[in-house]
Amino acid sequence: MEEKNMFTVINDEGKEVQCEVLFTFDSDETGKHYIIYTDNTTDEEGNTKVYASTFDPEKEASDLGPIETEKEWKIIETILENLQNNNEGQGEQ
Repeated sequence: MEEKNMFTVINDEGKEVQCEVLFTFDSDETGKHYIIYTDNTTDEEGNTKVYASTFDPEKEASDLGPIETEKEWKIIETILENLQNNNEGQGEQ
């Protein structure tokens, strides 16, 4: 059984929310470390909500930072699109 990498964040309402790490990556372009995660909730269309933040690998996982620029969002969106396309391609084989 695969063990999930979980952590807890405090949401805007002050409640603790369990989140699952989907993956992390480093960007040579920005020099930052990124974490992509989900709280396993879905939106109105039934899609799993996915979040992205910056993090310092030397600190606690709860010390997440904001994505600050359009460039950062574009890097993250490109990676997510590539992963989704790879997963869809594997499902057809």
